Amino acid sequence: MEPLAVPGEGSSQLGALAARLVPGGVLLSVEPLRPDAGATPASATTAKAEGYGEPLRLTVAEPGGGRRTLVFRTMAANPFGHDRRADRLDGLALAYDGFDRLPDHVPALDLGAIGAGGALVSLAGCGEPYLVTGWAEGRPYADDLRRIATEGATALDLERCDALVDWLVRLHAGPVDDPVAWRRAVRDLLGHGEGIFGMVDGYPDGVPGAPPERLEALERAALGWRWRLRGRAERLRRTHGDFHPFNVIFAEGTRFTLLDASRGGLGDPADDLVALTVNYPFFALDRPGAWARLGPLWRRAWARYLAARPEARVLEAAAPYLAWRALVLGCPRFYPGLPAAARAALLGLAERALAAPAFDPTWAEALFP
Repeated sequence: MEPLAVPGEGSSQLGALAARLVPGGVLLSVEPLRPDAGATPASATTAKAEGYGEPLRLTVAEPGGGRRTLVFRTMAANPFGHDRRADRLDGLALAYDGFDRLPDHVPALDLGAIGAGGALVSLAGCGEPYLVTGWAEGRPYADDLRRIATEGATALDLERCDALVDWLVRLHAGPVDDPVAWRRAVRDLLGHGEGIFGMVDGYPDGVPGAPPERLEALERAALGWRWRLRGRAERLRRTHGDFHPFNVIFAEGTRFTLLDASRGGLGDPADDLVALTVNYPFFALDRPGAWARLGPLWRRAWARYLAARPEARVLEAAAPYLAWRALVLGCPRFYPGLPAAARAALLGLAERALAAPAFDPTWAEALFP
């Protein structure tokens, strides 16, 4: 988890903050607030050891001679969904937006971030956030897959498949020791709004090939996999988190640029590998006979990764990630033109994987009798 730099008791930044919120005010004292100040030795069994925040009480002298007390709050990095800086920004922004909506609640006076050198930068009054990135010259790998589905793979297509797999092999090579990040990644696989539960909730009732009872059964099976994986923190690796063909931009030859790394950059290597490979059968479902042209890339990608990293044992972890990606590809919000038979085929492959102790890539062949 990322360390949090909090201004100390003698911070001039806290003095400047107090003067801004209480015009003309002077900061007199800074006192850390314990999470359970009322606990006594007699109440040790119910004493609260920590909270989500790390508050400081600021006592400010007002110009007219009075005193005003403020609370400076930061959010602690912890394993309860606050391990990423984005989580902590989210939690504090929700508090700022929500405190003043409730009667009898302490007012929210400011929202800010701790900048370079400990500077306190106010975000109060801001609207939606934005992000600026560079431009990737080239075309998405999805364009290649559509062409291959019709025309077949060229020598360059085989080289590009190898380049993508080799990139993942390098990325996933080194273990990462962070049990909190591992459990977060496994939890988000199911419970995040972009994970399995969120995808299921994105299906309208009565979607052909995906009735509610089928989606419920898939969810239940995936939950069992969470409990198989949550204690396997040794699997944690750096990941892209959304390694699908629309996030891979090829320029000339095998040179590519990636877009939209997601989910904190840490997770199971099976996530990235499945996100890439599931698109070979997905794009083959678009036209009869396409599997004869895309199937070799599916087999090549799996074989190359497994040969390079046999210790990764990705086949033993692939099932819930395959279920997640199948749900994404089958969701009418994302692919409204997908035929019901194709959706049912993808979900069927996921169901078969979830029911087995390990995934077998040859099962994809059954999608194309």
